[in-house]
Amino acid sequence: MAQHARATRRNTWGALTGRWVPHDTRDAVVDFVRTWAEKTEIAVKRFARWLAIQPAKLFDWQARYGKANEHNALVPRDHWLDDDEQRAIIAYHGRFPLEGYRRLAFMMLDADVVAASPSTVYRVLKKAGLLDRWNGKRSKKATGFHQPTRLHEHWHIDIAYLNVAGTFYYLCLVLDGFSRKLVHWDVRDAMTEQDIECILERAREQFPGAQPRIISDNGPQFISRDFKAYIRLTGMTHVRTSPYYPQSNGKLERLNKTVKVEAIRVRNPGSLDEARKVVEEFVRHYNSVRLHSAIGFITPDNMAAGRAADIWRERDRKLEAARERRRQWRLNTPPNSPTPPPANVAA
Repeated sequence: MAQHARATRRNTWGALTGRWVPHDTRDAVVDFVRTWAEKTEIAVKRFARWLAIQPAKLFDWQARYGKANEHNALVPRDHWLDDDEQRAIIAYHGRFPLEGYRRLAFMMLDADVVAASPSTVYRVLKKAGLLDRWNGKRSKKATGFHQPTRLHEHWHIDIAYLNVAGTFYYLCLVLDGFSRKLVHWDVRDAMTEQDIECILERAREQFPGAQPRIISDNGPQFISRDFKAYIRLTGMTHVRTSPYYPQSNGKLERLNKTVKVEAIRVRNPGSLDEARKVVEEFVRHYNSVRLHSAIGFITPDNMAAGRAADIWRERDRKLEAARERRRQWRLNTPPNSPTPPPANVAA
């Protein structure tokens, strides 16, 4: 990445220090850093070092993005939100207080509430004191896992306990690793190896011809001789995660917690049948409504149906239209005007 950044600076922009840099070059540098920082999760300061510019200068260029060199001219930028848009973001957060700022940004974009980037939504919510920061360090373990590239390549399966009115039942989820779609689930009062086979068979009935790699933990159901024979007879393959490291199957471990926190504990079912109805409603909402952060904040159903590119393209169009509207207002409105531009806020 360092060689690519240095080669781009040398071949495209030349020296970025010791001379006047046009605004379009500044914006191109900012776009380059934003794109690759998001893809690689490398710090912006490191990109500044590779591009041979001071981090403060790069941050200044980010703040001046979309603005030509106009000394003593208008201060607002095209990406700044007006007061109505900021109030709409805060109000929308009040309707969905459990959603993170990234998911909230794309939910508002899809619903035509406010066209704003996740970073802008973050700043608005943080200024309003509505964000909780979680500062956990990521483990280096299990970093060699290769993500699936097609539908039904990996199926993750896991078992969790559900406390329903003082009685413990078993929740089993089967998740497609590519689309994050829950392909099947069940809540039972027992979860033997035969129950696991039955659940997987029902999942395979919904998707004939699918021969996924089954990824599970080292539970007794999954290490039994009968389960190995079942996997061999069906033509599937099976991979077990690292012992004593539940994060290896983190896609389902996190989802198990979400089911308990957002469904079971909220609805508080009183029987096994009620628990199944609660989980059924959660799965329907999860697959078709909830925006998933790991797949670009679209629903698992849309990802499985191959609609991701169209959704992302439409979001880009809305963001660009909102930026152009703000730019036109900035150019056509006298400085210090008390009238904000018309907000892109749904009634």
